Amino acid sequence: MLRRLRPLLVGLVFSLPTFSVWAEAPAILLAGVYRQQVDVSRYLVSEKLDGVRAVWDGSALRFRSGKEINAPRWFVAALPKQPLDGELWLGRGSFDRLSGIVRREMPDESDWREVRYMIFELPGGSGTFSDRAEQIRQLVRHVNVPWLREIEQIPAVDRSSLEKRLKKVVHAGGEGLMLHLADAPYETGRSDVLLKLKPWQDTEAIVIGHQPGKGKHEGALGALRLRTPEGREFLLGTGFSDMQRRNPPAIGTTVTYRYRDLTSSGLPRFASFLRVREE
Repeated sequence: MLRRLRPLLVGLVFSLPTFSVWAEAPAILLAGVYRQQVDVSRYLVSEKLDGVRAVWDGSALRFRSGKEINAPRWFVAALPKQPLDGELWLGRGSFDRLSGIVRREMPDESDWREVRYMIFELPGGSGTFSDRAEQIRQLVRHVNVPWLREIEQIPAVDRSSLEKRLKKVVHAGGEGLMLHLADAPYETGRSDVLLKLKPWQDTEAIVIGHQPGKGKHEGALGALRLRTPEGREFLLGTGFSDMQRRNPPAIGTTVTYRYRDLTSSGLPRFASFLRVREE
């Protein structure tokens, strides 16, 4: 009996569908929040891009989660063997379209021609951040393809100069600024060697429930019930499109929301939904 079944079993093994394997989430540097007491003269500053974080490990381009990004072969073939960290970017105010492009299982060649991989760090690189910023400039020049760019880093100088640049970037449609400690060695995890400065703050929380809508939102989402990493729970009811209210983020999804400041109990003031976090 077993002999008669063996050819069938072998056939079943070889006919099983294949599935893409997720690598572990790469260890990356995560930004803290800028505060007035920071000595800005020690930092280099760049625009905070409204893009999708992407880490190149030398052979594959991955989301923060470790899932591989299905970029066209020509896009990744030009990248160096050296690991890179940066943002996939289309331009200011284009996040939703960009997200649609980079999440497709089958990449659209013409859409990807518009995408830029904007580099701001060399994972595991030696020297100070200033040293690595110069290495990035040289690497981009050497590769010499239009879709690989460095994010310009300039001295912050002082608080007044920083505030002027923030106003200029926001007025032009940008999100804000990033400050990177110039003499910092490479590190990973949440750290004040990298700071974000925005008119609004943003952070992430997990969806733990859906509150039904009332009035004009009856039959759709009224609010998401969220839990912060610190364990605080609150309702988030603004910032959703009609489509998002009809098809809200699933329970267990990590979402990004923005807020003005925190209450004395640590809950966000004037919180508004921004987006579902990318993979």
